[in-house]
Amino acid sequence: MASTPEIEGQKQKHRPIIRIGIFIIAHSLLVSVVCCVAGVLALFLLPVLAKKTYISENALMPGSASSMISDQDVSGATRFINELNSLKSKSQNSGIEIPRLIALHMANMGGEVSYHKFQTQQNNFHPLHFFTSPNAEANFVNKTCESFAINTIGIIRAPRGDGKESIVLVTPYNPLNLSQTEALSLGIAYSAFSLLTQVSWLAKDIIWLAADSQYGQYNSVAAWLRHYHSPSFDTCHESNLDSTVSVSVSVSDSFRRAGTMAAALVIKVADTSEEFEQDSLNIYAEASNGQMPNLDLINIASYLAVHGQGFRVRVEKFMSLVDATWLKVIGHVFEFVGKIARSLNPQWKFGVSVKEYVEGSATLVSSLYNQALGVPTGSHGAFRDYQVDAITMEISPKLSSISKSRQTEFLFRGGSLIEGVIRSVNNLLEKFHQSFFLYLLTSSNRFISVGVYMIPFLLLVAPLPIAAASLFSDANNSKNPPSTSFKSWRWLHPTKTVFLIHLWGAIVSLLPYFTYQIPDANPTSRLLTWISLSIFALIVLRSFFRSYSEWTLLKSVTVSASFVGLCLMSVINFATAEIGAMFLVPMCLMIRPWRVAGKIQSFFSFVLIVFGFPGSGFFVVRGLFGIENGSGFDEFWYWVESLWAWNSATYIYICLVHLPCWVLCIYILLHRC
Repeated sequence: MASTPEIEGQKQKHRPIIRIGIFIIAHSLLVSVVCCVAGVLALFLLPVLAKKTYISENALMPGSASSMISDQDVSGATRFINELNSLKSKSQNSGIEIPRLIALHMANMGGEVSYHKFQTQQNNFHPLHFFTSPNAEANFVNKTCESFAINTIGIIRAPRGDGKESIVLVTPYNPLNLSQTEALSLGIAYSAFSLLTQVSWLAKDIIWLAADSQYGQYNSVAAWLRHYHSPSFDTCHESNLDSTVSVSVSVSDSFRRAGTMAAALVIKVADTSEEFEQDSLNIYAEASNGQMPNLDLINIASYLAVHGQGFRVRVEKFMSLVDATWLKVIGHVFEFVGKIARSLNPQWKFGVSVKEYVEGSATLVSSLYNQALGVPTGSHGAFRDYQVDAITMEISPKLSSISKSRQTEFLFRGGSLIEGVIRSVNNLLEKFHQSFFLYLLTSSNRFISVGVYMIPFLLLVAPLPIAAASLFSDANNSKNPPSTSFKSWRWLHPTKTVFLIHLWGAIVSLLPYFTYQIPDANPTSRLLTWISLSIFALIVLRSFFRSYSEWTLLKSVTVSASFVGLCLMSVINFATAEIGAMFLVPMCLMIRPWRVAGKIQSFFSFVLIVFGFPGSGFFVVRGLFGIENGSGFDEFWYWVESLWAWNSATYIYICLVHLPCWVLCIYILLHRC
């Protein structure tokens, strides 16, 4: 009879999962190459795999009712715009007079009117701000009693509602320098508000927020939302506010509220000199840290704009990629493959035209970039911090200058569009929940769901744990193990090094707080101070490193830390994790000590090190996508400042994951074997 060890050995031999694991680790190089190539290919395939949008919530019923906006509503909006323009040209104190005029018209239409005074926020960097919601746009106006702005709020109480839900209309405008496009956006909101005060089908309260944007569009909306959800008390200029902004109608002295916000629409008219063949609607949806509204909200706005008002719906895309030759070549390849697939089986709907692929890729990259940046693309982002679905609807007229007759038509169509969206949201019995919250757009009517766009990321990061296991196995099977009685605990020494480097990354993330203590410093000096302090901190921590000859264990722990960091970041902000993986994964897999690697591998390792540095990656992405916001170190510093101001998780990823792994890769490259 066979002995017990032999029986256990036979059982172990017949376990397929173990044999597969051993095979994968033994062929880690081949598996890593296949996964990385498949990940990049899947990323290029995303525009081809995009699905058409559809409305998941049946209760929305967009377009089921005819528009009720009348000529009287539009003519009232026209008179309102004329009064705004006249007041702007005559009054020397338009910062007070325009909010008073808006409040007067809101009250005359039957709304409950109130004012909200707020002060601008100072966004100097503070490390604890990353654990709170973003405050406002990056502005550095002193917060004093002498600087304040006034939001005007009008509320319609729903005749069929219980006051527990509401829909918000936001029209940002600058009372100190009111533009014609801002006057038009106020006119569109006026026409919709005028209608909604008369209808009997309204089941949710309507809030019209005329947001004073002299200190930033986001700042005004965020200040109102903070007060709406967390009441604050500010006695500065209260009496002065009551006397200077009073009107001849009833205006509440207290801050008025309606129900829980079901959705919010930011209404804007594009300020552009371009002329289009037809009126168009630009939809902006990205909020802070890649948050997106429910896809159904975008779908009903797009559907009603196209089928109800004949607008051309557009979403933001990188125009520099539209003319890229290399992208067109890839489009031709996928178009050819699609034709072959359909010839084999007509039911296969694989493949798109070259034009659709190029425009879809440009839109997809724009969506990825905006989500990865973590900065909202409009004041709608303030609502997502309170879990309210919101979008910015920017309407572009087909002519740069609008005549009186054309203005009437424009107001009518814009007001009808807002009415239709509000009517659909009004039908909801509960919050948006049916459709997607995690998605990427390739056009106004095509999207990529989370189940599809996670595939390229998973393929890209899959080689990391395999490479880590292979390196650990090679270290254990080395011919010259270190002379220690605790061989199984050898990984603790490289783990200490990796931990210290990541601790250094945490210190680097906090150093800007001290650079801001330097008075009257320019951006270049702040950046150089930050770099100098970071290098000094690294030199200090270097004294705690222990030199040892096993670079394989150090690389194994480094790769494992990169894998954990990327996976955690994918939960917070997928776009940041995806772009970070494209830089970090090749660098972690390719890097080897230059004494061990060949000349070609050492050269490629050096190239990856150069382009893997966050600063280099910033300029590479800017050059590829044609993003021009300045030049030199100042632009990089302002970019980092924007991440601080918006509490972007991308900044945390760069300092705590990407930068430490980059330093560890340099340490491995220069390792003395």
